[in-house]
Amino acid sequence: MRERGGKATVDERYTQWKSLIPVLYDWLANHNLVWPSLSCRWGPQLEQATYKNRQRLYLSEQTDGSVPNTLVIANCEVVKPRVAAAEHISQFNEEARSPFVKKYKTIIHPGEVNRIRELPQNSKIVATHTDSPDVLIWDVEAQPNRHPMLGAAESRPDLILTGHQQNAEFALAMCPTEPFVLSGGKDKSVVLWSIHDHISSVAESTSKSPASASNSSGKQSIKAGNEKSSDSTTVGPRGVYQGHEDTVEDVQFCPSSAQEFCSVGDDSCLILWDARVGTSPVVKVEKAHNADLHCVDWNPHDQNLILTGSADNSVRMFDRRNLTSGGVGSPIYKFEGHKAAVLCVQWSPDRASVFGSAAEDGFLNIWDHERVGKKKERAGTKTPNSPPGLFFQHAGHRDKVVDFHWNASDPWTIVSVSDDCGSTGGGGTLQIWRMSDLIYRPEEEVLAELEKFKAHLLSCSPKS
Repeated sequence: MRERGGKATVDERYTQWKSLIPVLYDWLANHNLVWPSLSCRWGPQLEQATYKNRQRLYLSEQTDGSVPNTLVIANCEVVKPRVAAAEHISQFNEEARSPFVKKYKTIIHPGEVNRIRELPQNSKIVATHTDSPDVLIWDVEAQPNRHPMLGAAESRPDLILTGHQQNAEFALAMCPTEPFVLSGGKDKSVVLWSIHDHISSVAESTSKSPASASNSSGKQSIKAGNEKSSDSTTVGPRGVYQGHEDTVEDVQFCPSSAQEFCSVGDDSCLILWDARVGTSPVVKVEKAHNADLHCVDWNPHDQNLILTGSADNSVRMFDRRNLTSGGVGSPIYKFEGHKAAVLCVQWSPDRASVFGSAAEDGFLNIWDHERVGKKKERAGTKTPNSPPGLFFQHAGHRDKVVDFHWNASDPWTIVSVSDDCGSTGGGGTLQIWRMSDLIYRPEEEVLAELEKFKAHLLSCSPKS
């Protein structure tokens, strides 16, 4: 191998990974992006069929200014487990677009799209961050489809959330229990909004089409009270929370409460907040990491566990029961497997102890904290030098993995995106993938299935 981190090393690693796709993956789709996307999120599932499901996918196009920046709504065909032929999933052209991903609608975005987050109660409503103090809210189904050409007028967001005093570029979250939005910015503040008063219930669907199906059964949509106005409706904050000493890089709601949330920032702090007791920190962990913190996630299955990712290349797991208001508290565990800054962490919706982490080293690691400390880890899922808890490493990206999202509708299915400007000089790569179920299922279950397969092969073999 040539010098570590060099171009040749990346190419050799990628070639090796591609040769192992039929063994490691149940399904994988590779989609070349002309412009890099800094965020990727799953939208609502539209249709279930025998061999695949159709689902919305939210992306962006971060352009060089020759054409406008855009928020992209795509339709994605997600192949069901154990359907794709192993020999076919590795046969893709890196420079081509995937037949499984088709652009459905384009919104011309005011500035770059740094972050996309969907409203859990109705995922056709999304929030975006750009290089401004405002948060933009879009009803993506109601927005007109636009053709992004130089000089085209920007699309008008349905709502603009104001309250930051300086740019808020990345820290963004939407509440799982109520239509609340949370943001952090360069003004060192965390800002909370309610968009409840701007959302109306739709009792009946006005159309039978899949696109409007998500509006039915009491789902919510943004009120069209501002249609005649040339300006979008603005919404002021419900609360502004001060406690960080530097830029707030990420925020997250407690999964069961719209009043409790957490934030991390460039001051190396993890802060827990409770809107019911005021605008000051409830708990402030002063040195959560030894460098800037980039990301945070709160476990939806066990609400005592919080993950943080940092520029110190590590992921740390905190138990909020161990944290005190004096800022004392050590992580339960440090997960050290990345060789560059961690940009994104997210708990799996499918298993309480599993989470993913994406980093500037081009890897998306899948961890299981319950495996940490166990003497025996399953053969084949842990190499002698791999860090404790790491049981799968997605190496399909050749540059920094800037975002990923577990699919709540299709278990163990992940969308991930890389910004390839450093390796190929431009563009990005979107991958939708699902590891083989033989990797994450209980060992006894897998061995029993393999025994059945062995018995079947023996019964089919010619008798001597």
